[in-house]
Order: sequence, then structure tokens, then C-alpha cells
Amino acid sequence: MLAELLPAPWKPLLAAALAAPSFAELDRFVSGEYASGTPVHPPLADLFAAFRLTPPEAVRAVILGQDPYHEPSQAHGLAFSVPAGIPLPPSLRNIFREYAADTGFAPPRSGDLSCWARRGVLLLNTVLTVREGAAASHRDRGWERFTDAAISAIDAMPQPLVFLLWGNAAQAKRPLIRRHPVLAAPHPSPLSAHRGFFGSAPFRRINEALAAAGGTPIDWRLDGGEASGNAVRPELL
Repeated sequence: MLAELLPAPWKPLLAAALAAPSFAELDRFVSGEYASGTPVHPPLADLFAAFRLTPPEAVRAVILGQDPYHEPSQAHGLAFSVPAGIPLPPSLRNIFREYAADTGFAPPRSGDLSCWARRGVLLLNTVLTVREGAAASHRDRGWERFTDAAISAIDAMPQPLVFLLWGNAAQAKRPLIRRHPVLAAPHPSPLSAHRGFFGSAPFRRINEALAAAGGTPIDWRLDGGEASGNAVRPELL
């Protein structure tokens, strides 16, 4: 079931991972979870939204998360993002606080980051599903092997791109990345944001790293790109 849901452009790059026995075990587990009647997030239709919105040739940055939000209606297949109209989780509020300080744009009203995904920002969690109300409930069931394979496949891509690793879990993936620049900072959660996430200027640093590698900077504007009162950095447009 899961392999059929993965967008076609990604299948050749992840063929070995899809054929592995661990993926078959993961498929049985995840399919059983969705069929159990216990809510699982994100909705099955959004399971591979990050891969659907950001095809391989379009990837310019990877922002790596952990597992999906586990409260109702929050997760929709993109790391750190929530659908429009859903209250912002604490980590996303902190991301938007740093976004405003770094870019000069006002904090967005909506937590939907789909436009970033369409501009080449792969918003990838290391675990792609979770049981409602139970954070990390699908950890160590096989998703990590699949997403490790995705990280390695992305690292082998020829175009300029940058990896952004927030927090210890994401930074543990650093050995998989050998060809492309890696930026790191503490996780944006309330527990760690004050330990160096605030002031880390991730959006400016991604564009600087892309420009240094001969790539095209990312337009980070959200919600129409209103200015916040700070100077808007032209390299972030």
C-alpha cells in the first residue's frame, strides 16, 4: 500500500528502500494502524505530501523534523507545518518568531508551509506517521530506514541544495550527508529554542549557502510577504 502512495518521481531513487524487508514490515504495521480505528496522523492521502509537493529535481533545501504533530487536524505531511486555520503549535510559533527577525517579514497568520515546499523546500520528518495523542508512537517501526534512504538519495543529487538540521534527532542524521552543506541549530521547541535557535538566522544562512554553491536562493515570503517593521532582506525575496 505505502509504495503505491509514494509519488512516481521518487520511486526510482528509493527503489532499494521500497524493496527492503523492513519496508514490508513497516507497510504491514502502518496499514494495520490506519485500519485499526484509532486515529493516525497525517491523513493517509497526505502521507507523502512532502514528496508530492517537492519532486527530486526541485529540491533546494531540506528541513528535517522528527515525527508528525499528534493532535487532531495538525499534521498534513509536511514537517513543522499545519493546515490553514489550525492554531500554531509552539515550535511553529518559535519558527515564525525567528522568521520575522531573520527575514524582516511579519509572522504569518497561517501555519501552512506548502508554498515553501512548492519552492523547493523539502519539509521531511524522519518518522512519517503517529498515533493521535501519542508522540513518537510510530518511532522505530521502520520509517527511519526509509527516510535515511531518502536523505542519502537527496545528498547524491547534483543540484545545489542545503540541509537544515534542527535539534539532536535531526543532527544525528549528519553522517548521511557528505556532498552538500549542512546547517544546524537547536530545535525550535519551547524547551530548546532559547539555547541557540533564536538568532540562528536559518533562512538567510540557507540562501547564503545556496548562493555560494551556485544555486538559486529561496523566496521565503509567506502570507503575501508583508513587512514586519524590520528591514526586509532582498536576498530572501
